[in-house]
Amino acid sequence: MTEQLDFSALLPYWPQLLAGLWVTIQLTVMATIGGVALGIFGAALRSGRPSVLSRLWGCYVELIRNTPFVVQLFFIVFGLPNLGLKLTAGEAALLAMLINLGAYSTEIIRAGIQVTPKGQWEAGRVLGLTRSQTFLRVVLPPALKRIYPALVSQCIIVMLGSSVVSQVSYEELTFAANLIQSRTFLSFEVYLATTLVYLALSITMRQLLLMAGRKWLGAQ
Repeated sequence: MTEQLDFSALLPYWPQLLAGLWVTIQLTVMATIGGVALGIFGAALRSGRPSVLSRLWGCYVELIRNTPFVVQLFFIVFGLPNLGLKLTAGEAALLAMLINLGAYSTEIIRAGIQVTPKGQWEAGRVLGLTRSQTFLRVVLPPALKRIYPALVSQCIIVMLGSSVVSQVSYEELTFAANLIQSRTFLSFEVYLATTLVYLALSITMRQLLLMAGRKWLGAQ
């Protein structure tokens, strides 16, 4: 005897699902902006002359890239309070996503900088620009253009990874889905609907970021 699917039973719970989606969107926007900014800073640091700070940043990158996101999140939520730093679930989720995207975007952006012809640095010096001005105005824009699709993909991966923060009771999309499932016991219907929402969010985010890249960087 086959079980009948009942998507109509989910209709009263759509406001909760949409509220969770809105939290996910807010978290993603803040993490994307902050994480990419952190990655640009880290890439500039690691592309310059070797220093203690650049080596420390390299250790941070390797630590984050070689450990699971959920472990990073749990360390922030449960480990930092032992050091006297207490955060709300939302603050911990945002910090974990910032740190994670910052590490990955550092290496993605650094890859674009490494293939920049040295002549661009020299051209900046000839024009009387400082090293910082040369980096921001001459080197960084074409470097971002080269690696932009990879950077967009990483931002989407971090957005999808935000589902993990439901484990610390942060009320984003997956938390809402779990709550609805616990009340309705319609596992297939709830998680199929949630899957479609994540799919739509991923496609929309990719298209918006690619449009922004074409407008501001001329990226393909």
